[in-house]
Amino acid sequence: MTNETWGQVRQELLQVVGKNNFSAWIEPISFDRVDERTAHFHVPTSFIGSWVSNNFGDLILRHLASHGVGADRVEFAVGARQPAPAANSVAQQPAPQAPAMAAAAPAPMPAAPAPRPQAIQAKANDLPGTKLNPMLTFANFVVGKPNELAHAAARRVAETLDVTFNPLFLYGGVGLGKTHLMHAIAWELQDRFPDGKILYLSAEQFMHLFVRALREQNTFDFKETFRNVDVLMVDDVQFIAGKTSTQQEFFHTFNALVEMGKQIVISGDRAPVDMEELDGRIASRLQSGLVVDIHPTDYELRLSVLQHKADILRQKYSHVEFADGVLEFLARKIASNIRELEGALNRLYATGDLVRREVTEEFARDNLADILRASDRKVTMDEILRKTCEYYKIRQVDIISQNRQRAIARPRQMAMYLCKKLTTRSLPEIGKKFGGRDHTTILYGVRKIEELMQIDSQIAEDAELLRRMLEA
Repeated sequence: MTNETWGQVRQELLQVVGKNNFSAWIEPISFDRVDERTAHFHVPTSFIGSWVSNNFGDLILRHLASHGVGADRVEFAVGARQPAPAANSVAQQPAPQAPAMAAAAPAPMPAAPAPRPQAIQAKANDLPGTKLNPMLTFANFVVGKPNELAHAAARRVAETLDVTFNPLFLYGGVGLGKTHLMHAIAWELQDRFPDGKILYLSAEQFMHLFVRALREQNTFDFKETFRNVDVLMVDDVQFIAGKTSTQQEFFHTFNALVEMGKQIVISGDRAPVDMEELDGRIASRLQSGLVVDIHPTDYELRLSVLQHKADILRQKYSHVEFADGVLEFLARKIASNIRELEGALNRLYATGDLVRREVTEEFARDNLADILRASDRKVTMDEILRKTCEYYKIRQVDIISQNRQRAIARPRQMAMYLCKKLTTRSLPEIGKKFGGRDHTTILYGVRKIEELMQIDSQIAEDAELLRRMLEA
C-alpha cells in the first residue's frame, strides 16, 4: 500500500466519521507499512492507538479492502508521526498533539510543555483575562458519550471566528470538563487566528474588573475592552447571579457583542433556568443559543480518562508498575468527577514512586481510603425515592404518578427537594426521574418544601431525618 492509497482512505474516513472524530482520532495516526496481512500505523500515544483500534479498527480495514489492500488486522506503534499524505490537504487543521511516548526504551522524564508562539502569548497578555493552562487542549480531552456533544460543539466554535451558535453555553457539575473545554477553545482559536482578540476569564474576574472600573471612575475603558473582542469566553457565570450591577453590565456587554456578530462562550454549573438568582433577561439570552449539558461520567469514559492520564504519568514515573485491574477498580469506585479521578491516579503514582512498590488493588484501597469513603457516600435519586417512600409508607409507583392527593403530593415534593439539595442533578433531570415532569414543577416543589420548613416544624423534622438517613 502506498501513501497515496492511505490518503484516499483518510478522505473516505473523514466523510464517514465526521470532522470532530477525524481530527481527534484519525488525524494523529500515520501509515507505516503492510506486512503479513497486518496494517501498521504510528500513533503519538498508546491511548490513541487503543481507542482507534477498538472503535475504528474494523472501519479502517473495510476501507483498506475497498482499495485492494489485503489486511486482516491493524497494529499501532507509539512513535514519531510521519508527514500526512497530500491527499488529505482539504481536511481541517490537526488538533494539538498529546505528549508522545517512547516506543521501546523506558520513557524519559517529560519535557516542559512546548511554549506557545510569542505572538499568541503577547496577544493573550494584551487582554485582562486568565492565563491559559497549556495542558487543557483538545488533544488532552478524552471524549465519551457523556461529553461528546459538548466536545463537538466546542470544536465547531473553535474552528472559525464566524458565529456558530451564540452563545454556546456549557454546563455541568464540578470536575466534568467545562473549564478544560473552555481553555481548549481559547487555545485552538489563538492558534488558528493569532491576530484575533480572544478574551477568556472567569465571571469573578469580570466582576472584579467592573468594580475596579467603577471605583476608579473608568467605566469607558472597561466597556471598550470587552466590546472590542472577537470572542468573549466567561467561565462559571453562576458567580454573578444575585449581583445586580455586575449582571446589568454583563447583560449590556452580551447584547453589544451579539449585535456586532461576535462569538460568546459561557460555562456554568447549572442550566440557565436553574440559576434562580440570575437576571431573567440574562437567563433568556443564554438560552437563545446552544445549551449543552455535560453529563456525569460513565464507567467507559472514566476508564478512558485513566488510561490516557496513565500514558502521560508513565513518562514521569517510568519504574512504577500497576497491577492488572487497578485502573478498572478506580473507574468503578470513583464515580464523582474526572478531577477527583485524576487526583487519585496522581496520588497512586507518587506514592508508588516514594515507597518503590507495585500499585495493586489492595495498595490503592489503603492509600485512597478517604476518597473511596467519600465516593461510597454519594446519594442517588433512586435512593432518595426509595427512602422517601419507606419513610412516608407509600409506593414508588405513586410518587412518580399524576396523583395529586396531599398524602402523595407532599412526599413527592419532599423527594424533589432532597434530590435538588443532595445531588448535582439539574431540574430537568430531576423532572425526568419524577415521571417526565417539567423543570418548573420541580422548582415549585422545592420552593414549597423550603417555605413549609419555615412554618411547619413537622416538615422541617421530616426533611432533617430523611437527610440524615440518606447521608448516613
